[in-house]
Amino acid sequence: MFLVYKQGVMVVDAPPSLGANILNAIADITDKPITHIIYSHSHADHIAAAGIYPEDAVVIAHEDTASQLEAALSPDRADYPYGVFVGGGPVPLPDITFKKEFNLTRGTQSLQLSYKGVNHEPGNIFIYAPQQKVLMLVDVIFPAWSPFSELALAEDVPGYYRAYDQVLEYDFDTFIGGHLTRLGTRADVEMARDYVFDVRNNAAAALSEVNFFAIAQETGFENQWLLFDTYLNAVAQNCAEKTVPEWSGKLGGVDIFTFSHCFVAMESLRID
Repeated sequence: MFLVYKQGVMVVDAPPSLGANILNAIADITDKPITHIIYSHSHADHIAAAGIYPEDAVVIAHEDTASQLEAALSPDRADYPYGVFVGGGPVPLPDITFKKEFNLTRGTQSLQLSYKGVNHEPGNIFIYAPQQKVLMLVDVIFPAWSPFSELALAEDVPGYYRAYDQVLEYDFDTFIGGHLTRLGTRADVEMARDYVFDVRNNAAAALSEVNFFAIAQETGFENQWLLFDTYLNAVAQNCAEKTVPEWSGKLGGVDIFTFSHCFVAMESLRID
C-alpha cells in the first residue's frame, strides 16, 4: 500500500516477492519521491526488500519491530542472514518508533498506526487510511482463504483471536491482509472470523470428547511423548473432522491447514 501526497509518497512494507515492481507501481502513479516507509512488522517476507527505497526516507515502526530487527540483523545471524531465504536482504532500522499510536499526516493524506497488543507477532500494527477507508493488518486475516498454517504462525493465540474483533471496530471498506489473491471486504473479515472461532469451538468440544486414558490404554505410559503426541493429534483430528465439512467450498485451503489450526487452538485452550 502507498499514499501520494503533495511532496512525496508514504509506502507500507516491501515484500521481496514484489521487489522492484513496487517501485514500478509507484512510478505508474507519480514521479514524487518516497519519503516515508512504514513496517507492518518485522518478518522478512513483508519488508526484506526495503533496501530498494531511498536511503533518506524516514522509516517508521513499532518499538517491538525495531527490537526484533536489531536482533535479526546482528552479527550473530551472519550464517543465516535476515531475508536471504525469501529473496530479500538487510533492511534499514526504524528512524521513528512508537508504543501505542502514531499518526503520519502529510498534506491531505493520513495513515493512523495503532498497536493493540501481540497477535501474529509482537509489533504487528494496524494501519488505517481514514480518508480512503482502507485498513491493513498483515498475517492475521486472509480474505477468501483459510489462514496460513497454525493460525498464521500466531505467536499469541488469544491475541490473534482478539485481532478479528479489533479489525471490525474500524470503519473500513477495503481490507489488506498481506497475502494471497485479493483485497478483502468487511464481509470477508466476518467470514474469516466465523471460521477461526468455529475452529476454536470445535477444539474445545474435541478436548471434552477425546478420552486421554483410552488413548493411554493403546499407547501405554512408558513413552510419555508417544502418549501425548497420540492424544493431541487425536484431539486435533476430531476438531478438523468437525470443521472441514462445514467450511469446504466457503474458504480456500481449509482442507490443507484446518488440522494445524485445530492443533494450535487446542493447545492454546489447554495452556494459555
